[in-house]
Amino acid sequence: MQALMAVWPAGWNRQQRSSATMALAVVLMLAVLWWLPVPLAWAPAPIGEHAELFAEGTRVTVELTVVAGLVGIVLGLLAALGKLSRFGLLRALCGFYIWVMRGTPLLVQVLFVYFALPELVPGLSLSEFSAAVVALALNVGAYNAEAIRAGLLAVPRGQLEAATALGLSKWHTFIDVSFPQAFKIALPPLVNNIVALLKDSSLAFTIGVVELTNAGSQVKSTSFQAVPVFITTAILYLLLTTVMTLFSDAVERRYDIEGKLK
Repeated sequence: MQALMAVWPAGWNRQQRSSATMALAVVLMLAVLWWLPVPLAWAPAPIGEHAELFAEGTRVTVELTVVAGLVGIVLGLLAALGKLSRFGLLRALCGFYIWVMRGTPLLVQVLFVYFALPELVPGLSLSEFSAAVVALALNVGAYNAEAIRAGLLAVPRGQLEAATALGLSKWHTFIDVSFPQAFKIALPPLVNNIVALLKDSSLAFTIGVVELTNAGSQVKSTSFQAVPVFITTAILYLLLTTVMTLFSDAVERRYDIEGKLK
């Protein structure tokens, strides 16, 4: 990351370099998703002949990560606010949600949402992809809730008192004073949760979602060549996590309010 930041023009400040790095990471991700079948097609068997399957699995993995990640941020914010609420019942419900999601394996949660939830809610029908998104979002939302709650508690109390003294309502105090600072404080663990979510999305394989791990497993089942298949799968995951880490590091530097990152 430091080497990449040094590539940009010397006259650019940290925010400009970080923004350029974020844009580069987005372009790299789009290039990977769009052009991946081309280099894979040149790989020896069994990879080359299944290039499109690997590419499609990679796209599904990214889709799972993005959709579940966005929903998880919203759930995390709501759960964090609920846990800080003055209403005891709401605090208990949000605390129970966070306790269950953080205390049980994600694999169990994926299986529960897909197999058990439709039995508990008559008429509910979830596709494999939808069930995976729900389970992943609920799981990452619990971790996001604790990060956001810690950020809200880290906002200096004096600023809240000053906002009250200026006549700001509780809503405007939260929107204009508390949340912007809390979000920047919580940003590092939030982006780390999203990167971890990319790898956790592989558990969607257990309910039949044809993401990257499932694609690799299908190729292995037909070719009986485990070594090249799973090396390729691991390389693709490493490529995705590298690009996402590049983006997340740039986001942290872009919104580094305390100037700790150089």
